[in-house]
Amino acid sequence: SASTLLSRITGVSGLLGRHFGYTMFLKKYIPVQILQYLARKFFYLWAKMTFGQVLPSKARCFYDQKILQKTFGEWKEQWTVCRERKLSLRADNHYRFLHPWYLYARAWRAYAWQQQGKRSKYCVAESHAKKQTMLRTWQRWLVYVDVQKTKHGMQSVALAFRERSCLRTSWAVWRRQHYQKCTGHKMNILALQHWAQSLQFRAWLQWRELYLYTQNEKQKESRAVTHHQHWELRRCMGAWLGYLNLHQLKKRQNDAVISSDTNEPGTEQAMSDFCLFSRAGPRVSPKQDTPEVLLRLAAVMGVHEKNACSPKKPGKTSSKDCLMESLCTLEALYPICV
Repeated sequence: SASTLLSRITGVSGLLGRHFGYTMFLKKYIPVQILQYLARKFFYLWAKMTFGQVLPSKARCFYDQKILQKTFGEWKEQWTVCRERKLSLRADNHYRFLHPWYLYARAWRAYAWQQQGKRSKYCVAESHAKKQTMLRTWQRWLVYVDVQKTKHGMQSVALAFRERSCLRTSWAVWRRQHYQKCTGHKMNILALQHWAQSLQFRAWLQWRELYLYTQNEKQKESRAVTHHQHWELRRCMGAWLGYLNLHQLKKRQNDAVISSDTNEPGTEQAMSDFCLFSRAGPRVSPKQDTPEVLLRLAAVMGVHEKNACSPKKPGKTSSKDCLMESLCTLEALYPICV
């Protein structure tokens, strides 16, 4: 630490004093950084006085450099000796092993040149023999070609004559077959046209019968609908008249009701509209007259229902129920289109 180093420096150099109190004073009142700085300073002074101008580190570095120089010199001498030994061994091996191979290669080259000369002479002789053989073959080939040309000329003339004769016969046969095919094709076309016309005529007759049958069925259905409507109107009129008779009887019996007189014109108006509707039948447009007539009849029914006081008999149906059934039937026949 700094204190121990400072005590050593003071004990060795004697520059900071020898008293114990002065050392304690330095430890107590001087900071640590200053103590370190002073210790370093006096340490360098002591080293300079002890070892002189050259420091131990520089002396050690110089010593290491000299040792390295001596070591490198010895290593270089050893390396040169080893290198000379390797070169001498390489020269011995080259003379001992590679020189005979060089002689072998030179002898082989001379032998190869000799064999190549022999091979060239043999090739010249062989090419001359081939040329002679090719010349004789070419002469014979020219003779053969001339003979074949004459043969082909004669054969072509014969084939042309044969083709002309065959063409005449085949042309006659083809014309006859073509005429037969054309006539057959025309007859087939006429037959197909006749069959198509007959098929169209039969289809038209069937369609006409079906159309007439559907028209008759529609007329029958319309007649049945009008008959059913008229029958329903008659039934409604009968029920309505019965209801009016019953209502008149109840009105005569019930003298306490005074407000029934005011509803009589509405009843008569509704009755007259209903009679007109029943007379008109299916000619009346359901979008114009039918909703108004039904609404008036429903209003009159509501007024008379309030005024009715007599109880119903359990085993009989009233005229009011019959009238409601007839009104439902009328609504089914003539739907109200709002």
